[in-house]
Amino acid sequence: MDKLGVYICTGYGIGAALDVAALSKLASGELKAEVVKTVASCEQEDLDRIREEVQAEGITRLVIAGPTPRFYPRNVFPPEVLCDYVNLREQVAWSQKPGDEDTQMMAEDYLRMGVTKVRKMAPVEPFPDHDKISKDILVVGGGVAGLTAALECALTGYQVTLLEKEGQLGGWMAKFTQSFPHHPPYENLEDNGVADLLKQVTGNSLITVILGAKIEKILGGPGLFDVKLEGKEEPLRIGAIIQATGWKPANPVHLTHLGFPRLADVVTSVAFEEMIQLGKINRPSDGQPARSVLFVQHEGSPEPTDFSFSSAVSSLVALKQATILRSSDPGAKAFIVYDHLRAPGHNELFYKKAQQDPGVFLTKGQVTAVEEKGGKLLAAVDNTLLGQDIELELDLLVLGVGMVPNSADGEQIRLYNDSQAVIAKGEAGAQLEDAKKKVEALAAHAGTEILHLDYRQGPDLPTLAWGYPDSHFVCFPYETRRTGVYAAGAVRSPMDSQGAREDATGAALKAIQCVELTSRGMAVSPRAGDQSYPEFFLQRCTQCKRCTEECPFGVLNEDMKGTPLPNATRCRRCGVCMGACPERIVSFKDYNVDMVANMIKAVEVPEEDEEKPRVLILACENDAYPALDMAGIRGIKYSPFVRVIPVRCLGSVNIIWVNEALSKGYDGIMLMGCKAGDDYQCHFIKGSEMMKARSTNVREKLKMMALENERVELFEIEITDYERMPKLIDAFMETMVSVGPNPFKGM
Repeated sequence: MDKLGVYICTGYGIGAALDVAALSKLASGELKAEVVKTVASCEQEDLDRIREEVQAEGITRLVIAGPTPRFYPRNVFPPEVLCDYVNLREQVAWSQKPGDEDTQMMAEDYLRMGVTKVRKMAPVEPFPDHDKISKDILVVGGGVAGLTAALECALTGYQVTLLEKEGQLGGWMAKFTQSFPHHPPYENLEDNGVADLLKQVTGNSLITVILGAKIEKILGGPGLFDVKLEGKEEPLRIGAIIQATGWKPANPVHLTHLGFPRLADVVTSVAFEEMIQLGKINRPSDGQPARSVLFVQHEGSPEPTDFSFSSAVSSLVALKQATILRSSDPGAKAFIVYDHLRAPGHNELFYKKAQQDPGVFLTKGQVTAVEEKGGKLLAAVDNTLLGQDIELELDLLVLGVGMVPNSADGEQIRLYNDSQAVIAKGEAGAQLEDAKKKVEALAAHAGTEILHLDYRQGPDLPTLAWGYPDSHFVCFPYETRRTGVYAAGAVRSPMDSQGAREDATGAALKAIQCVELTSRGMAVSPRAGDQSYPEFFLQRCTQCKRCTEECPFGVLNEDMKGTPLPNATRCRRCGVCMGACPERIVSFKDYNVDMVANMIKAVEVPEEDEEKPRVLILACENDAYPALDMAGIRGIKYSPFVRVIPVRCLGSVNIIWVNEALSKGYDGIMLMGCKAGDDYQCHFIKGSEMMKARSTNVREKLKMMALENERVELFEIEITDYERMPKLIDAFMETMVSVGPNPFKGM
């Protein structure tokens, strides 16, 4: 039998700011809590005492009113005790006027909402088949990143399968003789270390290497991936995947004004590296030694291109190749012309040594034309640091080329995502039909297909600009939009071999975290440890496909009729599917449409003549809610007339919550989500963007209720906006005063 306990903290200034006795009376009276007590603090000693009393009293549902929910460690109480934390410290006592009537009303409403939430919770159970999880790790790609990732996983005790499409391991670095300096004094080139790495990998019994491998299909999700290889009958059961498929050199076909490919003695930096490996730096045109070489380190294209940026790696390659040229022939001359020369970190010392070599000439400038005359190349260089244009007579010109990731074709993926967006917005007519055709065609795109994932969104990792698999660069490096698949090395970002090793180590840790959490039925970042998962009441499903199309992580496939087919281990528990569903058939045991709707209705909304407006804030738990906490920590005051409910993601907000709030008599609603954009700050990728797309439905609802558009507004918030948020709240309250009270008050 359920038994509700409410513990109210009096520490941290809460007892001085609020009438705790009145809160206790509310809990035992109106809210019918069987056990109501106060505690001096919520530090570990007091939490231990609460835990003992919960067990002794047989409490099954628990509310602790004190610091922010973000204050408490995970799993303070056993899973059979359903618990919620009411924020009386940061968002009431520390951000409102102490002893004030409105402050007390705010605290009482938050207590009502907390008890309502706990009463609507159901015990969380791990997803089905969590006990069948594999902890084996698949590494795709046998270059430095792939080798390192495989070794790091194996050294930690995990079984690894390493796939390489070529007939040998090592990737590009096996073809390059030397690498940039990584040890003091950071001035001299070093052995690339690939031979030793190969020895460690091939000698490790936990690593199975398959050469000449190609993936035919990958089914399932984390812990339950079934990887079918071409030519192999039995699939591999895999827990997590690291994609370390490396890079290929950009083809500088747009640099015709620099003589490529018209002039034989204009070559790429990769071709020059092949000369170094052969031990002969000769002119391709006549086989004679190249003793005067220009290394071009700027894009220089008169037209926009598909791959128009360079990286620090390209700059370091030029310095390395110039150094090798000079060491192989002390009489040779190396010229480096750059737009931006990048030598981050200790590489500055390597750059400095090259500057001190009298045989290496460096200048900022632009090579505008290259012609052949008398068996030599003549390069015109404008805007140099010398303050004048110069002309160089050369044996060889080397073009620094970009590192194009070996991932899915970027342009096709962008077309696919754009088409999906058109469908998600509910466009009609020819535009919708065209988008559907594109999606169907691109789902099996003819780009660089590698993983062959069985996802409705396509067979490879979604990419951002330039074709790199996307990753939340601030919070979640190595993450992709496919849970359990982690990108590492140059497929994720341009980097040198040392960077690839470090990157692979990070990706290996992510893969290990994934298999361990998944084996316990838990989510990975950002809700790491969460055992809830979405459940679908399919009897009411209308096959609208909103959930399958809007899910940021490809959790849901669908059958021929469009019915969603969940893959629980792919889920990151953002709740976007719940927000998308017009029929409200998606729910979590501890987070669902009915629960939040009842929390909204639990608030006491004063009558119009009391002149105490009410505004609901649905705040993203990852950025907006913490920012509001930090405002409280700094003692920044804001209107006491708001009521804040944290949501997993703004994309999880179901439009019914807006309807419930307005019908209840709230004067306005502030929707606070993360920053939108391709360099997204949203922990679940597109929360604010999806809410903005759904705003059409909100406007229609307002129109139906004869309410002003100003009553509902979307705000993009970063976690550092703790000074801005109170100002936004107060400005919104002024708007509510100007538009007047909600006419539904008291109805």
